[in-house]
Amino acid sequence: MNTSLVLLGIAVCGAYLLGSIPFGLLLTRLARLGDIRDIGSGNIWATNVLRTGRKDLAALTLILDAGKGGFSALLVWWLSGIHIWGLIAGLAAFLGHLFPIYLGFKGGKGVATGLGTLLGGLWPMGIAACLAWLVTALIFRISSLSALVAFGVTTLASVMVYDFQTTLWMFAITLLVYIKHRGNIARLLKGQEPRIGASKKNAS
Repeated sequence: MNTSLVLLGIAVCGAYLLGSIPFGLLLTRLARLGDIRDIGSGNIWATNVLRTGRKDLAALTLILDAGKGGFSALLVWWLSGIHIWGLIAGLAAFLGHLFPIYLGFKGGKGVATGLGTLLGGLWPMGIAACLAWLVTALIFRISSLSALVAFGVTTLASVMVYDFQTTLWMFAITLLVYIKHRGNIARLLKGQEPRIGASKKNAS
């Protein structure tokens, strides 16, 4: 039992450190685009990387950010043979993305990493969340609303499908996404949240 807990602790720490890697910052620096934190919203994730005009870097940032959670969940699950360990590792990577130790615990909002974590740890819910995001985005063209709907709907669905531990895992990820989007929620309620492809100043 003690050995198992030590191994789980190592896996969690490793997943957190992987999740903390600021791929957007690293990629833009390697491309000699300066400090991404001085551009647009000041964050280092895919949405702001896109504002540099480098769609390729934005896409790569999105893939790597999503991969952090999914890879951690799948790897630990595969090595241990214990599904819940994979879920815990995926959650640790997700927390690393939200609160990265390398950047003073100031991270992203967790949409890409959260979806990647769902795909790696609980693929039916991951696919459902991605589809919910896509459908909502096509209808309303608001990225934050799409994320809130995607995570909210899949978490409610998990109550009817999975056991308590798995549902609690889903709820934890969704709650953190909602907390990180509290500013977006306030703008949505005021009708001021920008649509996909529009700048904030032109949002209706």
